Amino acid sequence: MRELRFIRHLLILLALTLTFHACITEEISENTPKGNFQALWEIIDTKYCFLDYKQDEYGLDWKQVYQTYSNRLTDDMGSKALFQILSEMLKELRDGHVNLVAYHETSQYREWYDNYPTNFVDTIQRIYLGKDYVTAAGIKYSILEDNIGYIYYGSFSSGIGERNLDEILNELSICDGLIIDVRNNGGGLLSLSDRLASRFTNEKVLTGYMSYKTGPGHNDFSQPEPIYVEPATNRVRWQKAVAVLTNRRSYSSTNDFVGKMKQMPKSIIVGDKTGGGSGLPFSSELPNGWSVRFSASPMYDPDMNHLEFGINPDIKIDMTLEDMQKGKDTIIEAAREILKAKKE
Repeated sequence: MRELRFIRHLLILLALTLTFHACITEEISENTPKGNFQALWEIIDTKYCFLDYKQDEYGLDWKQVYQTYSNRLTDDMGSKALFQILSEMLKELRDGHVNLVAYHETSQYREWYDNYPTNFVDTIQRIYLGKDYVTAAGIKYSILEDNIGYIYYGSFSSGIGERNLDEILNELSICDGLIIDVRNNGGGLLSLSDRLASRFTNEKVLTGYMSYKTGPGHNDFSQPEPIYVEPATNRVRWQKAVAVLTNRRSYSSTNDFVGKMKQMPKSIIVGDKTGGGSGLPFSSELPNGWSVRFSASPMYDPDMNHLEFGINPDIKIDMTLEDMQKGKDTIIEAAREILKAKKE
């Protein structure tokens, strides 16, 4: 059922995209610096979902951006110079999930995580896993000395099956609480986010809404569709408290997972704000063969707050230098204390 819902969302997005193209008559831009610039600007102007939101947030004026960067174009400029201008224009969006992909380089806005604490040190994290940790598909797990289960999931691109999850949760069922660490998880498959979240509820839970771009206007969207997580049927489900650990490098489908877990009855999010980027991806090609990628389907929490630009934790904690010098992870330690308090 979860895979069918995901396929349904993809089909809806495809249908709306085809309709969108059918409703717009666009001249094909020439493969010149001006033609490629014009094509990219129009793609963002008509298909990017957050222009009005960002105008409200920090005053983004996309028409003014056109004037600013078009004045820097010359007819004889090379591909690297053009790439530089187009990349800088896209960075005006302040969106780490907008990428311009050329043959020689990929652009990305990195300030959304570079300007924040990393809140993850793999050498310290491995101390908590220990030497005898177990690996099941893409998940590593162990039991900490205070009887708290610890799971590290480093990528939703690493497949995890239903039987894997049954084994993991059975093994950890003796624990008093569970930590799921998705820091530095850059995402992957949305279906795996749904699969994992379904192990933490006994009833159908509304986790948010999704809408789709339906036309060239900045506010041309479909009515938001509700998104639910249903409990995994005939599978092992976790019945105790769970803490999900996050940092700014928890993004894409990891952001989606955190958004779902934030609505689970016995879950608490600990760490830093996530990196965002929950929507289904969209890509389009410029006349010179370069492509641009971005999220094309706004996602919201149950209160209709945007999830695209990150999810705040329930308890905000940064790793401290003092703890790191002692080989301690401040965020893991905080989660352990929270879970022990919930048991009491």
